[in-house]
Amino acid sequence: MKRINHKILAFITFCALALHTSAQPKKAGQPQEVKTLIVFFDGLRPDYITQELMPNLYAFKQKACYGTQHHSVFPTVTRVNASSYSTGSYPGTHGLMGNTVFFPQVKTNGGLNTGDAADLNKIDSATDGHLLTTISLGEVLKNNGKKMMVFSSGSTGQALMQNHTASGGPTINPGMILPESFRQQVINDIGPIPAGGKPNTAQHKWVTDALLKYGLQPDGPLVSAIWLSDPDGAAHSDGIGSPKAIEALKAVDTEFGRIIDALKARNLDGLFNIIISTDHGFITHAGKQGLTEFLIAEGFKKDKDSEDVIVVEGAIYVKDHDEAIIQKIVSALQAQTWVGGIFTKGKAGDTKGHVPGTVSFEAIHWNHPQRAADILTDANWDDTKNAYGYAGTNYARGVAGHGGLSPYEVHIGLMVYGPSFKKGGTTDLPTSNVDIVPTILAINHIPVPTAMDGRVIEEVLTSPSSSIQSKWKPSIHTIETIATYNGGSYQLQLQQTVFGKYVYVDFSKVTRKN
Repeated sequence: MKRINHKILAFITFCALALHTSAQPKKAGQPQEVKTLIVFFDGLRPDYITQELMPNLYAFKQKACYGTQHHSVFPTVTRVNASSYSTGSYPGTHGLMGNTVFFPQVKTNGGLNTGDAADLNKIDSATDGHLLTTISLGEVLKNNGKKMMVFSSGSTGQALMQNHTASGGPTINPGMILPESFRQQVINDIGPIPAGGKPNTAQHKWVTDALLKYGLQPDGPLVSAIWLSDPDGAAHSDGIGSPKAIEALKAVDTEFGRIIDALKARNLDGLFNIIISTDHGFITHAGKQGLTEFLIAEGFKKDKDSEDVIVVEGAIYVKDHDEAIIQKIVSALQAQTWVGGIFTKGKAGDTKGHVPGTVSFEAIHWNHPQRAADILTDANWDDTKNAYGYAGTNYARGVAGHGGLSPYEVHIGLMVYGPSFKKGGTTDLPTSNVDIVPTILAINHIPVPTAMDGRVIEEVLTSPSSSIQSKWKPSIHTIETIATYNGGSYQLQLQQTVFGKYVYVDFSKVTRKN
């Protein structure tokens, strides 16, 4: 039997749900359903949120409940965190391992760009519909007769990974509108799709207009998610704190102000919970050495297109999992000052990797049974400030970026506000992007799938569903490994915060002694 296209099926389901909802208006006096608006500012460092740079977000922070110990998911890159928040799970569960990924069924000698929905669709086809290996928020909502809409000014891949099966409702992105049959209506209602830029101001406004039209309505979807692609884009090209990055911050803050003003003007501010996060922080780059070039120079890889060793970002796949080669590569990397944490496969429950001096994939939630590489590497980092006074520098190449396990990339902010949340104040308990969806489901009395790794953030709710977490106390756990190389030693420390049965990865740090 021919397999039904899941995106077409999702659209048919969405239309049926919409007709069902419109055919059954709420009776007078019947309470309206509390909705959720998720807002992601791509690449938002906590120290950007000032009255001068982002007055609207700063004012919102003053009245919101703020999570001071919120975590990006490692690798701290965009599509990993889009997938992690949308599934409530880590890469070891959902299977999207990086911004660039290796699927030999699709490409045998290199990586695929997860920022491109076309590459993601190739993976989906090659894996018989298992682009991700767990359930997502869109699927859960659809199964419970609810709707979700995604609005994004970023890449098509980032937009897709927020609702990868197009379940429950449309996705609106300048480069991709799902379902395709909805495209002309969006253009008719919102206007022509503007060209992108740095900062991406015009597209931010366009997707915000779409959110105001379709999402922020009394009869709109239960969950609306908007993802603004700055300040990430401007910081990558011009640096943290650069004039372009500052301009980008003000542009997305303006759009956020429009969202808040619209909710008030429509008397909907009491109907919406608002959850604000980001995919990662940001760090200045000062490196000159590339991982692929190093492996070629050391004789481990024949050339950039060879299939003997595949490098995708910091992940290294060795042909036939040759253990002797894996050991030699790790040893060579441990001697390089530009290399930070190194991670390898470990035994179940073991925090140490099987190669001396490494930490296990399990300790960083990257232990996917089929898709994890043989080695995962990180760039070394320190606290050096850049020309604009922003601390944090690593030895990756480029101007500035993210992806590593420095606190500058992992440590992000969480803000929640609305009828279901406590007003003001802070929570110092550890949270992560994987905790967002379980919390939304709990608020709406929808069972949290057991496959999800995240927890319900009970401490920010006005009506917690249980008191179990109130008995837990967070504790710091440090994993240390050491290995020697010719002329010195390599010591890796990984800090975790443990809260009950939940483990949050704080940062890793490498020291060398010669």
